[in-house]
Amino acid sequence: MPPSIRAATSADEAAVTALWRACDLVVSHNDPAADFRFALAGPASMVLVGEEGGRIIGSVMVGHDGHRGWLYYLAAMPERQGHGIGRAMVEAGERWLQDRGVPKVQLMIRPTNVGVAQFYERLGYEDVPRVLMAKWLGPKA
Repeated sequence: MPPSIRAATSADEAAVTALWRACDLVVSHNDPAADFRFALAGPASMVLVGEEGGRIIGSVMVGHDGHRGWLYYLAAMPERQGHGIGRAMVEAGERWLQDRGVPKVQLMIRPTNVGVAQFYERLGYEDVPRVLMAKWLGPKA
């Protein structure tokens, strides 16, 4: 049975960021609490959570620029991975974007997490050759 999915609230911050840490999604230059609050504050972003029995067991951060949507911080409790929670969270993120008229969804996979690529391929995602460039606009956290 898929989890009940809803938009996160500020009261969910500790549980969601703990889930992200448990799933090894946090790196030293990202502040997950700041990322969570930023997503909830913006009109073009949200954190969706999956619940079971009142407990958060999955999450996905979703956002868009009007043309491209992005999925971040996809997480399912480690002991519940392989039970459809990740799929349900991806589908919820895709619906959130579709409801806003966003025609395309993308995601990035860190080189340290390439094993997850097969999961996304099973959901219809494909590797697209692009050069990704970035610039820090302030000090790294």
